[in-house]
Amino acid sequence: MRKHYTHEGLVEGQLAADPVTQFTRWFHEADDAGVVEPNAMVLSTADAGGRPSSRTVLLKGFDRRGFVFFTNYGSRKGTELAVNPQAALLFPWVALARQVIVQGRVEKVGRDETAAYFRTRPHGSQLGAWASEQSSPVGSREVLEQRYAELERRYPEGEGVPVPPFWGGYRVVPESVEFWQGRENRLHDRLRFLADPSAPTGWRVERLCP
Repeated sequence: MRKHYTHEGLVEGQLAADPVTQFTRWFHEADDAGVVEPNAMVLSTADAGGRPSSRTVLLKGFDRRGFVFFTNYGSRKGTELAVNPQAALLFPWVALARQVIVQGRVEKVGRDETAAYFRTRPHGSQLGAWASEQSSPVGSREVLEQRYAELERRYPEGEGVPVPPFWGGYRVVPESVEFWQGRENRLHDRLRFLADPSAPTGWRVERLCP
C-alpha cells in the first residue's frame, strides 16, 4: 500500500536554530492534531555483537540535555545500553506524514531525578515496577499477579512506595536529529541537525536526499 502525501514542505528557513526547539514545535503540533500519545517513540539499541532490538517506550521529558525515558535496568534495553550506550529514537507521527529520528549516546539520569519522576507515577505503576523482572521469563501471568498482590498488601494505597534500585531513567544525548516531512512524488523533505561545536548554535544542518 502506498499513500500520496500532500502536506506542506519543510525548508531550511523554517527551522528553529536548534533541534530541541524544532522538536518542541513539532511535538506540540502533533499533540494539537490529535496524535495519540505523541510521546510514544521507538527506542532502538544493540548488544555488544551489534544485534539490534527495538521497542516502543514513552518519552517522559526533554530539554537541551536530551530525551529521557525510564525502565528496568535489567531489561533487554538496559543490559544492551550497559555494554553499548548508543541508541536511536523514532517518533512516527504518521497522521502528519512526519517523523523525527534522534541518534546519540545514552547516560543514566541521577537518582534524584528518577525518584522525582517515580513519585508522579500512579500507585499501581509504582508497584508494577517492583513486581516485574522486565524481560525475564515468567512461568505464568498468575505469578506476576501474585507478586503484585503481595506488594499491594505491603504498600497499600496512600503509603509511599520506595524507588526500586534496579529501575531508573536514561537520557539520550542527541548527536543528530532528523526531521522528515512527507511530500508529493516521494520527494520528501529530510533536514538533519548534526552536533558541531564550531557552529554558533552548536549545530549545523544538512539536507538529505529522500
